[in-house]
Amino acid sequence: MKRNLITKTPVAGLSKVVGCPTSSTGDIMAPDSDEDDWTKYADTGYESNYDPWADLVSTNEEVDDFEEDIDEFVDDDIGPREIPRCPTPDGIEHAIKIGTCDYCLGRVSGVRIGGDPLEEVGARVRKEASERDSDIKPNDDVDCCPFCEDLFMELDLIAERIISAVEGVEFQKVQIGIHFAKDHVAAEEVLRTTVAATGSRPLKASLSDAVQNAVSKRLPGISWVKEGPEVMILFDTLTLGVNADIRALFLYGRYRKLERGIPQTRWPCRACRGRDGGCESCKGTGQQYPDSVQSLVCEPLVSALGASSDSFHGMGREDIDVRCLGSGRPFVAELKSPVRRNPDFDDLVKQINELAEGKIEIDRLRFSNKPEVARIKETKAEKSYTIRFSSDHDLSSEEIEKRINNLSGQTLEQQTPQRVAHRRADKVRKRKVIEIEEIIVDGKEIQFDVRCESGTYVKELVHSDEGRTTPSVAGLLEADCEVLWLDVKDIHAD
Repeated sequence: MKRNLITKTPVAGLSKVVGCPTSSTGDIMAPDSDEDDWTKYADTGYESNYDPWADLVSTNEEVDDFEEDIDEFVDDDIGPREIPRCPTPDGIEHAIKIGTCDYCLGRVSGVRIGGDPLEEVGARVRKEASERDSDIKPNDDVDCCPFCEDLFMELDLIAERIISAVEGVEFQKVQIGIHFAKDHVAAEEVLRTTVAATGSRPLKASLSDAVQNAVSKRLPGISWVKEGPEVMILFDTLTLGVNADIRALFLYGRYRKLERGIPQTRWPCRACRGRDGGCESCKGTGQQYPDSVQSLVCEPLVSALGASSDSFHGMGREDIDVRCLGSGRPFVAELKSPVRRNPDFDDLVKQINELAEGKIEIDRLRFSNKPEVARIKETKAEKSYTIRFSSDHDLSSEEIEKRINNLSGQTLEQQTPQRVAHRRADKVRKRKVIEIEEIIVDGKEIQFDVRCESGTYVKELVHSDEGRTTPSVAGLLEADCEVLWLDVKDIHAD
């Protein structure tokens, strides 16, 4: 490399030097003898021995030292050379050298997959790279695939553990969830954005597909879903641990409670609070009442389906001393972790009714789901009741019927009853009486049917709860009333 230097060239037309005497022809004259010779002090030195051009170099001369400095200046002095990305040949070569496995090479190389398994695509890419350069191989310090950390090499083991976790369980719809360590996810993302071809599929999705394919080969007939699975497979990539979450089975039906004294759901013993083994008070059952609608319905279902436990969801509930007749009260039985999911509903209904021995009965069952549980809980269905009470009145039957009929269409104001004040907020609720019919007066005992809004306290409608419900039958008859019994006649839900 040559430097462009100033050349030593006479300056054309130079006729004088400023401050020097000249002759009439323009020649520089010698200074007067009486004055000091200024050239002795001048650094231009025309009259001195100083050469002002002594430090200049000819343009034809080479500067070897400068060229040596340039030769030693390489890219490494600036920063690391940019790593090529797939799908370029250099990028694929780099991916192979860092130890990328065939599965990951198939997904990051950027070549067309066309529905082929990732490992076949990766093997094909590796073979083509080897044909271009037979010396391409992973670096000596490679321990595992930098993308998946050899998870794809463990597919057979993972599939075996999943199959073992669901052994003996009936299911068709299954969903898989994979948990990665955060540092693994971050490291793989960096690699994909620097080495992999643009648009390459993430590791999690690719591994999920590979695991699903491996399991499907061993369990034909199952379907992999995103919503509503019967079994949820949870796989941890750090420990290779597998957990199978068997989702609950929901069954819908209607029950009729034919005997009084049976609560809707299990009621733990007040003395021992339902602890294991119970106490003398509950005779070792752990329950305040020996039977409940929940136990009579769900225990046969738990046994038949191999469930671990149950929950009972009803559309409201009746008091313990109230029967539920008519078409029955809608409910959903939730069977948790059942190993069998395809029951014979007719056989189950028969078993439940036989074991209940006339205490309760159901007439049908069908499959349900969690959203229907919410619907049942939120539905505010009108209900019809039959109630019988006694009253020390002095009125004729006609007058009694007339006064009770006056409640039809009335809106009640009901302050929270004293019997439930310990578990409900004390406030005034407004409920409408839709219709009253079938009034029967039998001396001091009176009976009638009433249809009203959901949430109406029907007993308080009769005896008024010391004036906390207005209007009331007791107020209209101007006499005390005592409820003898109450039945749910029908629930108008469907």
